[in-house]
Amino acid sequence: MQREFNILALIKGEERYVFIYDDDSRAELIDALRDQAADPGLTLTWFDAAVLTEKAREQGIANLAKEKPARNRI
Repeated sequence: MQREFNILALIKGEERYVFIYDDDSRAELIDALRDQAADPGLTLTWFDAAVLTEKAREQGIANLAKEKPARNRI
């Protein structure tokens, strides 16, 4: 089975936040977003973290839809 990765990216001026993760590490990604938003040394805001978290959840839902084969109605 081939392992697939998800990518989230945020560009803020000159800064780039890029997160590459698999479906099994989504919880760790969300923890990392929260930790980075709480870090006063970074420009990632709570709003940024919320938007990225929602996008990660949307990617998870999309990936689940790809995995489930369509049911035959006949």
